[in-house]
Amino acid sequence: MMMRIDGIGTAVPEHSITQAQAVDLQRSFGVVDDKRARVLRALYRRSGIKTRRSVLLRASEGPLEERLSFYPHARDEQDCGPSTSARMGVYETAAPGLAVAAAGRALLASDTRPEEITHLITVSCTGFVSPGVDTALVDQLGLSRTAERTNVGFMGCHGALNGLRAARSFVEADPDAVPLLCAVELCTLHFAYGWDPDMLVANALFGDGAAALVGRSTDTDDPWRVRATGTFLMADSEDAMSWRVGDHGFRMTLSAQVPILIEANLKSWLAQWLGEHGLAIADIASWAVHPGGPRILTSVQTALGLSRDHTSVSRSVLAENGNMSSPTILFIIDRMRTEGADLPCVSLAFGPGLAVEATLFL
Repeated sequence: MMMRIDGIGTAVPEHSITQAQAVDLQRSFGVVDDKRARVLRALYRRSGIKTRRSVLLRASEGPLEERLSFYPHARDEQDCGPSTSARMGVYETAAPGLAVAAAGRALLASDTRPEEITHLITVSCTGFVSPGVDTALVDQLGLSRTAERTNVGFMGCHGALNGLRAARSFVEADPDAVPLLCAVELCTLHFAYGWDPDMLVANALFGDGAAALVGRSTDTDDPWRVRATGTFLMADSEDAMSWRVGDHGFRMTLSAQVPILIEANLKSWLAQWLGEHGLAIADIASWAVHPGGPRILTSVQTALGLSRDHTSVSRSVLAENGNMSSPTILFIIDRMRTEGADLPCVSLAFGPGLAVEATLFL
């Protein structure tokens, strides 16, 4: 008995910003001379992103300061922008609506009635509020008030795969279970002021979005069954990537060592893990790789001997939406299912630690 993906739904905010406009936004966050402006333009150009969406945007056209008034121009070099409390106030207001939109589409795609959901797994690392997204999903979608709720919090880009592991466990423990997994992230609440190299990269990559998935048990050869999940916490990597709560938003540490660690560690662990399930890397027909950034994708390709074609869907999702943290991998899986990607497929995502999460689909 395995869990199959029965349906996926995605949602993004209505309004978007181009990367060229995002450079102008970043320049308003602090003192940026001509040299720094050139660095910013190059950084944003190399991101592989064309547009990103944000719940903070009031429109997709017009003067930036009117469209995105939440972030005023920095008054001086000591200005750190809105407080974490103000950012969490927006999260409390905006996150539930985006989550409900994605989850409603997942229910529709899977032809599932809300009252059929037995387990609700919510995933987020960009905000905290309770009662929160889970109760909003119950109330607004009409889920059963006895649906068992689990929250996967603060795990970063691989959070949805952690949530998928929980959903699979519920189904394997009870074949009648029907889990709903919903990941929602408002990454643009955490844009940082000043000239902090780590946060400059984060500001250049992240966008907002939500994605949801309905799972069901199957004892047939339905496609997109979860065969296995795996995790690997790389040694001596604690300083490579982190995500911490600060006074003016959450702050990311993103070391240049991340690609090096991936290239040094991923292949040996993945080969061993796949071997435990009777497969080799060469047996995998398609790859759903979380695009933490273009260098992450390139490092995975180098480590596993993949071509750029293997990460084409990942690059497309990144270009259209930016890195939406945890929901991003479900956007990629949804598109690959729709396009009829060959199986078996391995999904990979990376997060603080440095940790890799993997899911094997048959």
